[in-house]
Amino acid sequence: MSSTELHGETAIEAPKARGADMKLEVIVIPVSDVDRAKRFYGALGWRLDADVAREEGFRVIQFAPAGSPCSIIFGKGVSSAEPGSAEGLHLIVSDIEAARAELVSRGVDVSEVFHDAGGVFHHAGQEGRVSGPDATRRSYASFASFSDPDGNKWLFQEVTQRLPGRLDAEATTFPSVTELAGALRRAAAAHGEHEKRTGQHDADWPDWYADYIVKEQAGKELPK
Repeated sequence: MSSTELHGETAIEAPKARGADMKLEVIVIPVSDVDRAKRFYGALGWRLDADVAREEGFRVIQFAPAGSPCSIIFGKGVSSAEPGSAEGLHLIVSDIEAARAELVSRGVDVSEVFHDAGGVFHHAGQEGRVSGPDATRRSYASFASFSDPDGNKWLFQEVTQRLPGRLDAEATTFPSVTELAGALRRAAAAHGEHEKRTGQHDADWPDWYADYIVKEQAGKELPK
């Protein structure tokens, strides 16, 4: 999340001019047992993109989490970092309880869902953790954690509405059918409240849905 906290407020610094696109492509995960790590990440349901080995002992394996444009790689001769030293690896999900349940069904040891009583940006510490999702289900505020066999630490973070300026409103995209379905469900619930307030059926509901979804993704004020 490209934001910092200053005096209890979230500061969003927008670039003065758009530069060259720099899309994060790969994160290196340090592991001690390559085949064990391959079994673990495959069991998560992640897509195996590559398993390349060379005679001199070099080997690289690449996986992509479902719906993610960014991949992870690990292997032999890939990283000099201590196995298990990766921390704070965030996986963004639209429904944290469903995401946790899926990994549990795959045999992964996942923490209970928790939130941070001290504020959204202090979740890394243990002292502020409170059991259960955030009471109002604020975006960015609910978490669950798990580790791979080497101890590399992952976090689920529930995000349903991005901070202002986080996304380009003119380039609304969804990485998976699940993400799009979640956005439609939220729009449907909000539209139901809209019709209650107006006291009549809205014949232009497709336009209302589209406007809601685009503004939600871009972190703009939502229609009422």
